[in-house]
Amino acid sequence: MSVPALLLPLVVGLDDVNQKPPADNDVVAGWVAFGVFLLLAAAIAFLGWSMSRQFKKVRAAREAGVFGEPETGDTERSTDGADDDANDGATPKA
Repeated sequence: MSVPALLLPLVVGLDDVNQKPPADNDVVAGWVAFGVFLLLAAAIAFLGWSMSRQFKKVRAAREAGVFGEPETGDTERSTDGADDDANDGATPKA
């Protein structure tokens, strides 16, 4: 890129300095922004509805025994066994 091409945004930006700022009544969000807001709200509502359906499917599958026998007792156990030896006070394996 040449130097004049790099300075072009500065030159174009200087033209805007002489313009007056818009009046307070002229600055509005507009209908497009309102439509985007409504679309985002609908997307969030759809995701919440879908997540609720998925949770109901998981609950039904758990009750049907798809995941095996439900565990009783401590549900916060680690399944990889990496920190079991560190917490029980036993001597480390050599």
